[in-house]
Amino acid sequence: MSSHYRRHSLEPSITGKFRDSLSFQRDDDVTIDKPDFRELDFGSPMIQRGYSSAAATPAASGSSSSSSGSASGKPSGRSHSGELSGLTDTSPVKPGSGHVNRSSKQGHRRSASAGTPLIYSGLGLSPVSSRGGGSGATSPNLGVLPTGNICPSGRILKTGMATRTSVRHETLCTGTANYGHGNIIRSGGGVGSNNGKTNHAATRAAEMSDPEEVKKAGNEMYRKGRYADALALYDRAISLSPDNPAYRSNRAAALAASGRLEEAVKECLEAVRFDPCYARAHKRLASLYLRLGEAENARRHLCLSGQCPDQADFQRLQTLEKQLRLCTEARKIGDWRTVISETDAAIANGADSSPQLVACKAEALLRLHQIKDSDLCLSSIPRLEHRLTQSPAKLFGIICDAYVLCVQAQVDMALGRFENAVVKAERAITIDHSNNNHEVVSVLNNVKNVAKARTSGNELFSSGRYSEASVAYGDGLKFDAFNSVLYCNRAACWFKLGMWEKSVDDCNQALRIQPSYTKALLRRAASYGKLGRWEDAVRDYEVLRKELPGDSEVAESLQRAKIALSNLGFNNEVEEVSTLDKFKTATLLPGFSVFHFKSSSNRQSEAISPFVNTLCLRYPLVHFFKVDVEESLALAKAESIKKVPTFKIYKKGEKVKEMVCPSHQLLEDSVTHFLL
Repeated sequence: MSSHYRRHSLEPSITGKFRDSLSFQRDDDVTIDKPDFRELDFGSPMIQRGYSSAAATPAASGSSSSSSGSASGKPSGRSHSGELSGLTDTSPVKPGSGHVNRSSKQGHRRSASAGTPLIYSGLGLSPVSSRGGGSGATSPNLGVLPTGNICPSGRILKTGMATRTSVRHETLCTGTANYGHGNIIRSGGGVGSNNGKTNHAATRAAEMSDPEEVKKAGNEMYRKGRYADALALYDRAISLSPDNPAYRSNRAAALAASGRLEEAVKECLEAVRFDPCYARAHKRLASLYLRLGEAENARRHLCLSGQCPDQADFQRLQTLEKQLRLCTEARKIGDWRTVISETDAAIANGADSSPQLVACKAEALLRLHQIKDSDLCLSSIPRLEHRLTQSPAKLFGIICDAYVLCVQAQVDMALGRFENAVVKAERAITIDHSNNNHEVVSVLNNVKNVAKARTSGNELFSSGRYSEASVAYGDGLKFDAFNSVLYCNRAACWFKLGMWEKSVDDCNQALRIQPSYTKALLRRAASYGKLGRWEDAVRDYEVLRKELPGDSEVAESLQRAKIALSNLGFNNEVEEVSTLDKFKTATLLPGFSVFHFKSSSNRQSEAISPFVNTLCLRYPLVHFFKVDVEESLALAKAESIKKVPTFKIYKKGEKVKEMVCPSHQLLEDSVTHFLL
């Protein structure tokens, strides 16, 4: 298919199995103690996945007439000779309806209304229950798949294909005909292939000079489900008679059956341009717009003056309008779960190719902090290109394409894809610029301000200005209070500044927003270690060990935390030293030893003693001792103690630091300094 066409195959819900199959990784994560370029989250907290191509929209086909008449057999508006009858080509198909209806065959009759839509979710086809306006069709046979559905194997299933023994493979068209490069066609059924039947059809079309004969040949290909061949023949008929609306309408039917809905819309618009009273084209347009979720445009073509609308389509329209209204009301009050249920219902009831409805569900998931689900939901929407439509459809007062881009920008920003977010927000404002929509402008401003704050914070952090970097990240959080990347980056600043509690707090915020954020969990575990909260550190490192089984640094950190936790029972009290020999022995202990020279009659000594006990519990790898200078005068004299409280830190028998009357912060900073 040509790159400028959009494909719509939107799944109505996110299955847990599909979600869990996705893997996420740290693009630029590192361990906390390494001050290199990977310290911050410069990008996404998850691996940036390329969007997987979803299956094509289930093709639907209508019945073909011979050389006259409409689908219903009742003249409605103007009729054109040879037009394909039936509007079901624009609606989701039922199992067993892959070919054009033949009223003479039992089991192949169907109404003009859409049946229960089958949505291809990437795991298989499943029937979606109709709500508030279905056609009353019975549940489909799960073993039978609709015509034109693109399966993971790359083939398009024919009706009843699951029960057939022979399979005809599909190939990609090389773009030699008027339909686009990459269009999936049946091997042996596409123009330009070496198959004899196709070459014969193409040759016959080239030899025909009568557009009616070419059109009839196209109808025959359509009846056989060979839509690529039908398109080639309709193209030939249009080239011979460009102003014939019936040829345009027939081409729209083939395009719709191939899942190329917006191209079908374009052809129908051309048909009604040539003949404004052409009822069949208007009806087909209405059905197409219903699948695209554009209720206003659907009503315009379905309820023409002096024309009785098809009751099934009219019921679908009313149901869609009701669901959109309920969705709008729920969005206004922040009832995001209702938004999800109403969008799911709208998609299940026929609006199965509506990017704005999928974006609406993604927005609701984002507001519920289900960011991975939101991103997965949006992945079924291909890149938006310029759409040719009669009038731009709107949702919540925003042009649909602009709304989709706004939601994508916000999800990108939540996942740390800041540059992508800015690009999409700017595209949105160019689409909806005429309305000067406040919501679109607000999204653009927020995205730009958050991206600017992130960039500024990263530059300050890289230059070692951690305090200023923390302020910059905080400025970004004023515009997006739920940005997990900014919280995690600010936690890195607190970590560098030795403010472990604040680092834990910001990591907790990031993990509340994004529970699977590996980098935030890694940083919190390291902060717990600095605080001596080894049980908490072990718990986080064990989670990380499962998520990153091959990470040696995580394995080593887990082992150190477990050792520290096991030693809590040995160094959980400040031991008293009263003799010079015992003092010398204590200075030779492995690791560090902290000595508190105190006097029971000194207020400052007594005031800081409880804090020393706290440090002893917080840092079990450090040995803490206390010396009462009034009871150990010889030891106090040997160590030249002139004022209390005095603290001395020894390592392997050598004094490395001495402090007189230190503050709580200075004392703890000194202890943690020698632990690094």
